[in-house]
Amino acid sequence: MYIAQIQFKYMKSGILLLVMLLVGLGTYAQIEIPRTTNTGGLLKAEPDSKSGFPLLKVEEPEESKYLKNDDPKKIDFRKTNDELITAGDVVEKKWKKDRDIKNSYKEDQYLGDFTTGGKFVELYARDHEYVDGDKVRIIVNGVEIQSITLGGGYHPILVKLESGFNNIEFEALNQGTSGPNTAELKVLDEDGKLVTTKVWNLLTGAKASLIVVKK
Repeated sequence: MYIAQIQFKYMKSGILLLVMLLVGLGTYAQIEIPRTTNTGGLLKAEPDSKSGFPLLKVEEPEESKYLKNDDPKKIDFRKTNDELITAGDVVEKKWKKDRDIKNSYKEDQYLGDFTTGGKFVELYARDHEYVDGDKVRIIVNGVEIQSITLGGGYHPILVKLESGFNNIEFEALNQGTSGPNTAELKVLDEDGKLVTTKVWNLLTGAKASLIVVKK
């Protein structure tokens, strides 16, 4: 009996020691390990004092040796020679130059006549040389029907025909910036068939006339 009491006493002491040991381990496990937010150095761009945005350094590309020109040619736009004249300028200069005035340009020109059974004819006129503002007045049987400025494209003119002779006249109102007054004329019948193509060269006041006979 006495021995049993001694054994129980030692067993109780061992249990108490084990409990204290376990409590000590739990307390140590709960101690928070120090942490740090410093994960390394950060590169920060310096803000611009004016805009507040970061300043980024842009490296200039290396100059290409093919684009480099140590001695560029200087152009003097005050020169009056032909150094700066292009091929288009040459053509324009050619057309702007006045033609030699011929006596025929001062006289009225007859463009011919033809017969049709239609009620009208379509006329298409354009400046076939340098477009320089040539103007003409269209007169049918003594009555002006319209005035036009000739351009590079064909201008349509509808002429209603009377029975018998119809005299169609084109009077040059000017010679544009380069004389004479020049034009190409195409005439189509009521069916759209091309009847004739004519050209004229007129000085101011001269006329080109065409007669259409309606059957």
